[in-house]
Amino acid sequence: MILSPVLSGALTFALGCFALALVLNLVRLLTAPTLSDCILTVDTMTVNTIALIVLLGLRTGSALSVEIALLFALTGFVSTVAFCKYLLRGCIIE
Repeated sequence: MILSPVLSGALTFALGCFALALVLNLVRLLTAPTLSDCILTVDTMTVNTIALIVLLGLRTGSALSVEIALLFALTGFVSTVAFCKYLLRGCIIE
């Protein structure tokens, strides 16, 4: 897939921004004062990773990346719900 220079530059800039966001989320994860802050940080990291997967798919022209991002989104949602339920009730399966 041949990209225009403007689109290629925009994709590179967006990839850099989301990579920086992941690094800053990792710092927040290591310095979070409470468990709920850690859960929110992991959920934000999931969203940023999904964006990176979609942007890399746009850059390479791969349609498979959309399916990978969808599976990652579903897994991230279920894990966030499970962590929150564990935090509220102390168990996941009742």
